[in-house]
Amino acid sequence: MKKTALYLFALALLSAACSHNGKNAFTIEGTIQDGNGKCLILEELTPDGALFIDSIAIDKNGHYKYSYNMPYPSFYKLCHDSNDFAMLRPAAGDHIVVDAQYGAFSNTYTVSGSPESTLLWQLQRYSDDGTARLREIVAADYQNRQALASNSITQKQYDATHKELDSIFLDAYKEQQDYIVQFLKDNQGSLTTIIALYKPFNNHPLIDPKVNFDYYEMVLEGLEETYPDNPHTTNFKNTVEHLRHRYGQPKQAAQFELLTNDEE
Repeated sequence: MKKTALYLFALALLSAACSHNGKNAFTIEGTIQDGNGKCLILEELTPDGALFIDSIAIDKNGHYKYSYNMPYPSFYKLCHDSNDFAMLRPAAGDHIVVDAQYGAFSNTYTVSGSPESTLLWQLQRYSDDGTARLREIVAADYQNRQALASNSITQKQYDATHKELDSIFLDAYKEQQDYIVQFLKDNQGSLTTIIALYKPFNNHPLIDPKVNFDYYEMVLEGLEETYPDNPHTTNFKNTVEHLRHRYGQPKQAAQFELLTNDEE
């Protein structure tokens, strides 16, 4: 019994060691400002939700390093908080460097050493620029409504300004949409296209399946060629098959306008 117990214990240790080294392993390291003595969390973003992988200690100099053997190509979230994170798409053999400010991870992190993770970083940065522009538009619209409420401007002036802001919003939306469309075309076959496909702008989908279902088909075609047995591909295929019954035929473009803070 003792020998059996020792054997099982040794086997468990071996399995744990193999989870950090193998043909699909990647390494992640970097420096986190103001993170000395704290820790990070690594999660896999599976089709069924976030899966905790491990906690990663940050040393007194703010440095951390961790290796993991992926069961299959997937998305990973490096974070200290579930709402403040860096999204990664490692490939086998990647040595990823992620530096960031502790407490402001999403807005400050940089990434290198992983082409797919860099794509996600670029995608997020462009989205962040659009969000900043959207805030300016919403703030201007709020000031316009406040001016009308206080009788500082006439209804006619309010309507003219509101129309102008709607036009600016639609231009900003179109810029974001054009970026996503080009991203999908340039990176067909990459898992990152799934993330890009679902990007919203002011709570409106940039690629609306009611109008642009062909892009869903294009993304699926690429994924089935490069990752036919990947769980993300399988899950996305089920989504596309469901949507195909609803939106397989082209529809008229969706009509919408700027959503203000009290309307979101």
